[in-house]
Amino acid sequence: MTDRPLIVWFRQDLRIADNPALHRASRSGSRLVCVYVHEDDDPAHDDVPAPRPLGGAARWWLHQSLLALDGDLRAIGGRLLLLKGPAAREIPGLARRIGAGAVLVNRVYDPEGAARDRAIAERLKADGIHMAGHNALLLHEPWTIETKTGGPYQVFTPFWRAARDKGEIPPPLAASDRLDLVEDAPEGVPLVSLNLLPRIDWAGGIAASWTPGSAGARDRLAGFLNRALTGYKPDRDRPAGETTSRLSPHLRFGEIGPRTVWHAVHHAIEAQGLEGPARASADTFLTELGWREFSYHLLHHFPHLPARDLKETLTGFPWREDAAALDAWQRGRTGYPIVDAGMRQLWHTGWMHNRVRMVVASFLVKHLMIWWKPGEAWFWDTLVDADPASNTASWQWSAGTGADAAPYFRIFNPVLQGERFDGDGAYVRRWVPELAKLPDRYLHKPWTAPASVLATAGIRPGQTYPAPIVDHDQARERALAGYARTRKE
Repeated sequence: MTDRPLIVWFRQDLRIADNPALHRASRSGSRLVCVYVHEDDDPAHDDVPAPRPLGGAARWWLHQSLLALDGDLRAIGGRLLLLKGPAAREIPGLARRIGAGAVLVNRVYDPEGAARDRAIAERLKADGIHMAGHNALLLHEPWTIETKTGGPYQVFTPFWRAARDKGEIPPPLAASDRLDLVEDAPEGVPLVSLNLLPRIDWAGGIAASWTPGSAGARDRLAGFLNRALTGYKPDRDRPAGETTSRLSPHLRFGEIGPRTVWHAVHHAIEAQGLEGPARASADTFLTELGWREFSYHLLHHFPHLPARDLKETLTGFPWREDAAALDAWQRGRTGYPIVDAGMRQLWHTGWMHNRVRMVVASFLVKHLMIWWKPGEAWFWDTLVDADPASNTASWQWSAGTGADAAPYFRIFNPVLQGERFDGDGAYVRRWVPELAKLPDRYLHKPWTAPASVLATAGIRPGQTYPAPIVDHDQARERALAGYARTRKE
């Protein structure tokens, strides 16, 4: 590639295995600098855009992930250089300082990050430095899947069929085993100076729930394959227990790549001889990787997705600005146990089960008639897996404004959702312990319990647990009436 030093710029690819940029650089024979640039506190530089600043939970995760990556690099003779400031300033400046011949990256696909990369590539080119991009984030890059007319897909099923027709997924690249570093590289800044950790330590529950880093990702994948893969299809909608992979934050930060997950599942299919329902479960899990691909496909082709509705079917809808209702939703005090359990799980662990995400999103948008943007912003701040593509696409799906979205008139009944997917109450009792002593028949609708039952369970309505902030039937009628008026206008 070049006899001059190379820069490997880490972003959403915080791993050494199946990292195309690092793999190529380590086999070039050149000396390397491995760098991460933290832009959140000072993102703008000469009007060059920067990605959306991370929320609090994701900042905590990033701190731990960078620490783990530095350890992984040091184990093979490298280290992670940390810089702070606009990447449009820091990357060209570093390249000039060490006399770099090229900057190697794995591409990002959010509109601000992609625009920033184009601007940096032009600045490097002016200095005679090449910026080489690779794919580490997705199975298929967004522009490689097209409709027959050459356009983007807006419906998942044909998109995923087209993706599957692309042929075999390349196997993951082996981890580099030795790096040769530039000897006089700058020291950079210490990790603590990035100020990623909260000043008041509210992250204890998150820390107890997760092990960020590639080792944690590999352990999580192995546990899922051994424990839950073969029952994934029937069990995945049950929020209690380890029924899903929980790989989402590891994928979001690139601690493990989708190719690694894809091939690990296929290896399990072959090694275990999976057939029938077990094979259907494995295929269903792989389809969930497809939804992640679809979200990035949409974000690439519709870069306005994070800012406004993809489909304008609800333009003019009478959205409500209700700070008290939004606060009750955020704090898990709506009076609907399945909703409150999900929101409390989110606050405590930085994560929420996917079925419950759909329920709480539907509740905010359709029961409370609050636009999806405040809900998306809350998830962005509190989820460890807050992803620039999946978070927005999922919220617009729930609101009925996105691609292949649930229609607005599909309104989840939170009582029925709780009874169907948490019938024994294990999930609600875990996260709403003040209801733990209620019999199952009343657990998801405590307001229907006789006074004697409530007293025996130690529940004082409106005091130890709130009454419902809206009546389901009335809220449903109100939402449908608003939808009908919008359709007529």
